[in-house]
Amino acid sequence: MRVVVTGSAGHLGEGLVRVLRDAGHDVIGVDLKPSPHTTVVGSVADRAVVRRCVDGADAVLHAATLHKPHVGSHSKQAFVETNVSGTLTLLEEAAEAGVRGFVFTSSTSAFGRALTPAPGQPAAWITEDVAARPRNIYGVTKTAAEDLCELAHVERGLPVIVLRTSRFFPEGDDNDDVRSGYADANVKVNEYLYRRVDVADVVAAHLLAMRRAAAIGFGKYIVSATTPFTQEDLAGLRDDAPAVVRRLFPDYEAEYGRRGWRMFPSIGRVYVNTRARAELGWTPRHDFRAVLDAIESGADPRSPLAQAIGRKGYHDQPTGVYTS
Repeated sequence: MRVVVTGSAGHLGEGLVRVLRDAGHDVIGVDLKPSPHTTVVGSVADRAVVRRCVDGADAVLHAATLHKPHVGSHSKQAFVETNVSGTLTLLEEAAEAGVRGFVFTSSTSAFGRALTPAPGQPAAWITEDVAARPRNIYGVTKTAAEDLCELAHVERGLPVIVLRTSRFFPEGDDNDDVRSGYADANVKVNEYLYRRVDVADVVAAHLLAMRRAAAIGFGKYIVSATTPFTQEDLAGLRDDAPAVVRRLFPDYEAEYGRRGWRMFPSIGRVYVNTRARAELGWTPRHDFRAVLDAIESGADPRSPLAQAIGRKGYHDQPTGVYTS
């Protein structure tokens, strides 16, 4: 297959290019930044660039975006230009070129204020049926781009899959209290319970979505590690998360104690990937149990792909906590 991957210099884009090329596909990597995984240096909002890239393509995996870490360093107009106009350009040119599958990388940040339950309420159970309530320009532009994806399917018949991915970046947490109160590895292992996913599993979801797009037509899926929790756990997670985790994983406290780690006292939301597993046939390999087993054995809990990609940062110049 000939596959266009946008954002090829980024975390996910690099992972997609690596796996696709290893599988023998003809890959066109597109990014503003040159990289070993970038074939064409250019903007997704540049129609001439996009038209040239999608010519003869079987699929487009659209991972290029301005991210949440760019909210403090880029204008709202820049977010609109990249995340909305760029996505529209890709959709239009992909439809015109007869592309058979388009996968748009969105974010669980699109849920926004829906992720924070009211005082006294249990943790939020986040499925695809929860209405998006964006809290910043990143979320606004991602949800707008999702709507454009659905419109392209309805009007042009373009098969499109939207994947709302949870955290997979290796950078430190953007919350000062979390960053100062917990070791970075401690934070990431905790998050596998409810809002983190390994980049190798994200790549796998994209490739399945690419192959299933024509049969599905249009679909929207949460891509996050499989949570061990059920809806019956939600009140307990909000009030005493360590007690809930202790009941499900009796061995976790000893390993955490050995490392000087702590579980978060409260967990406010849980991402649910049931639909992606059922409809895409996705089987994520990295969850809290797998990660806990890895650290107990002294192994690196990250996938080999995550280790190969490493840490990139989001800015060329030092800009806040997300800079490498």
